[in-house]
Amino acid sequence: QVQLVESGGGLVQAGGSLRLSCLASGRTFSSSAMGWFRQAPGKEREFVAAISWSGSSTAYADSVKGRFTISRDRVQNTVYLRINSLKPEDTAVYYCAANSRAGFVNTYSSPHQYDYWGQGTQVTVSS
Repeated sequence: QVQLVESGGGLVQAGGSLRLSCLASGRTFSSSAMGWFRQAPGKEREFVAAISWSGSSTAYADSVKGRFTISRDRVQNTVYLRINSLKPEDTAVYYCAANSRAGFVNTYSSPHQYDYWGQGTQVTVSS
């Protein structure tokens, strides 16, 4: 079992930065691949970024490459999403997810590949 709690969202102006955190608990976190997704009102949940359980591999949606950075801290049991140069279209609820059956270096971009989810944190970007 993995429990996930996101934090760090808020209201920011366009061009600003945020760091989202996802605190995980449960004995399988260290061997779980992790991902961030987001969902804007009236839209499907979409992939943002992923990191392998080894931490050696990362993947990003094309729309966020160069602005978003995913990382993980095994000691703190936390996954981070650093967001720079925020745009109004980044406004969404951001969710952290875990794949507890992941391969060592694999990353996963489909929400169906994740078996644990957090409750989400709201990011609102004003223009």
